[in-house]
Amino acid sequence: MTKNLTNKKRTKTPWPTKAAMEQVYTMKLWGDNHTKFYSGEGSHLPDFVNPYIQVVTTFLKHHENALHVCDLGCGDFNIGKQLVKYTSSYIGIDIVSDLIIHNKETFKADNLKFACLDLAVDELPSGDCAILRQVLQHLSNSEIQNILNKLTAFRYVILTEHLPSTDFVPNKDIISGQGIRLKNGSGVNILEPPFNFKVQEVTQLSSMPLKDGKSTIVTTCYTLF
Repeated sequence: MTKNLTNKKRTKTPWPTKAAMEQVYTMKLWGDNHTKFYSGEGSHLPDFVNPYIQVVTTFLKHHENALHVCDLGCGDFNIGKQLVKYTSSYIGIDIVSDLIIHNKETFKADNLKFACLDLAVDELPSGDCAILRQVLQHLSNSEIQNILNKLTAFRYVILTEHLPSTDFVPNKDIISGQGIRLKNGSGVNILEPPFNFKVQEVTQLSSMPLKDGKSTIVTTCYTLF
């Protein structure tokens, strides 16, 4: 079900996202575990990773026919590698080209592919389920809107966001690559303005309060029409 991603026409991105994400890995701004690419503690610490793997695995195994999954913002693939076997096909996508080259060389499976794409600019592959794990929180509202316009092609969207634990004003705009909305007391809620993303069903898969007592990592499954 995935499209051929080679030789796709690309347009120049109006956002600094690609350069910002390349800098994150080059300068190891998310930490350093002595590997070439590291997507941070949120993708490696068992307290974060294990509950997420459990709920997403349960969701994937629930379907009689295995799903075609697109991991939009796959990072160093420490999490995605644990989900591949529960899918019919799995494609990991990231904006950092060297990271994708590394992932292609490191992770192998018959049903696994990788592609370097800008989610807000490039055409996305087709599939049943899109996974975005703490991706939108790094992006401007314009980029998020562009991505949401494409997500309507999927049956399911599994979205994880880092949110304030108390009531907050959602979707305060940011410049990509300059932190996340949490520092402004905000977070991404795709159901609220300016996005008003239309879905058929909302299922919260997990909610993990962090030790700071001020924020929570929430994973939600959206069933589309």
